[in-house]
Amino acid sequence: MITTARIPADKPVRISFSLNDSTDKSSTENAFPLAFPDLDQQLQPLPPCNTSRESMHLYKQHCKIAEEYHEVKREISLLEERKKELMARLDQVEKENSDAAHLAMEYEELTKENQSLNVAHSRCNEQLEKLRLQYQKRQGSS
Repeated sequence: MITTARIPADKPVRISFSLNDSTDKSSTENAFPLAFPDLDQQLQPLPPCNTSRESMHLYKQHCKIAEEYHEVKREISLLEERKKELMARLDQVEKENSDAAHLAMEYEELTKENQSLNVAHSRCNEQLEKLRLQYQKRQGSS
């Protein structure tokens, strides 16, 4: 017998029904409880007429379709969860790429600044050498 508690998505659904010959309406309702408690009321398989084979066959088909529906809903929820995970990962990768691009730009700017400072340093060294030579010439001529 299936309880009315919510069935976990990872558990298989089991259908329980009786094929007794009782025609009493109350016993028919008890023999066919809500087989899918998490299914909307309008989608619940209706209890079959016990005296009709066609009714029993339709009930079994409806139960099978309800099982498939339950499985599809479970797969959809799993796929939605996976989508959320992938979207979060994509956001993280985009942030990392943005950070990497920013760092690459900063590296390029610092490299250019370093080159210009090296050029300035070389010029200053050249000027210093010229000034030393001039100073030595003055010292030598005086």
